[in-house]
Amino acid sequence: MESAGLGLRRKAAERQHRAEVLLAGEQLRLRLHDGKLIKDRRYHLRTYPNCFVAKELTDWLVEHKEAPDRETGIRLMQKLMHHDIIHHVCDEHSDYKDARLLYRFRKDDGTFPLDKDVKVFLRAQSLYETLLDAEDPILKAREENAVTYQRTVFGCEMIDWLIQEGEAGSRGEAVDLCRLLLEYGIIQHVLNKHHFFDTKLLYQFRVNFRRRRRLTELLSEDTLRPMPESPDSPFCLRKLSSEQSTSFLSVITRPVTNEELLSPGAPYLKKTLTIVGDAVGWGFVVRGGRPCHIQAVDPGGPAAAAGMKVCQFVFSVNGMYVLHLDYPTISSLIMTGPRTLVMEVMEAIQ
Repeated sequence: MESAGLGLRRKAAERQHRAEVLLAGEQLRLRLHDGKLIKDRRYHLRTYPNCFVAKELTDWLVEHKEAPDRETGIRLMQKLMHHDIIHHVCDEHSDYKDARLLYRFRKDDGTFPLDKDVKVFLRAQSLYETLLDAEDPILKAREENAVTYQRTVFGCEMIDWLIQEGEAGSRGEAVDLCRLLLEYGIIQHVLNKHHFFDTKLLYQFRVNFRRRRRLTELLSEDTLRPMPESPDSPFCLRKLSSEQSTSFLSVITRPVTNEELLSPGAPYLKKTLTIVGDAVGWGFVVRGGRPCHIQAVDPGGPAAAAGMKVCQFVFSVNGMYVLHLDYPTISSLIMTGPRTLVMEVMEAIQ
């Protein structure tokens, strides 16, 4: 039984990884259309609609920091080819070549394979978007065992909603749909202890369909595994080397309480920082809890450019008040959110 359960979890992880590739590919396709890199192109007296030139796209990936170098950019596009997201317009090349060759997204020419896995994820994405856009959304942050989880819904509440929206004709059909989503790694019980049941058990959407994907995430199967509780950082993808200035590392020497931070006349100033993550990450480390503080800032990263400093306390993340949360919860909130991060921090007045 244990080995069978492990096999199911591995299968769910593989399906979830494919979902991440599909989502990243679709986000890239839309950006390339907006940037006019995808357009009708003429080659050897023939016009190919909705194409891009491989060499131009590799240039774009490096220029927009979606890839640190051309070699990585080529690997990224080869990943999309492997998952049947892009292809050579004449299917003469099975590999992505950094040359003046024409490639196309299969979604733009109607050749994208709609197998069962793809159909499940398209259905899940449609449900997710509808849930978030509802006037009275049932998908929200909730606490379980003193831990806050994002994008959660009660099982019975989800069943009611599916029937109300016409997504299922009966409670049994709705339960089958939710169990399918769980088997594909799209939802799970917040403590990962139960299958899906039509009860007050709390479930979470593991896949945040609206999160801006970094293409470099696609090069590692490990991106779908839980974040390690390492002493380096729960979400900072940049590693601080020993050669970097120690002024970018800190240790809070005196405990500070939320009451002290929020008391009238307290010597703390609140600042709003907008941090746009690059291909490597955001460039900072959070530690502690209730409140959390900035332990390290990469001097060459986006966070430093936005004005983040060590010893600041994290007040909110993307509009959500987080002073009462520990750093693993805040880490999860950041990693599953958009690439552009809006944080409110509090720092001591000098």
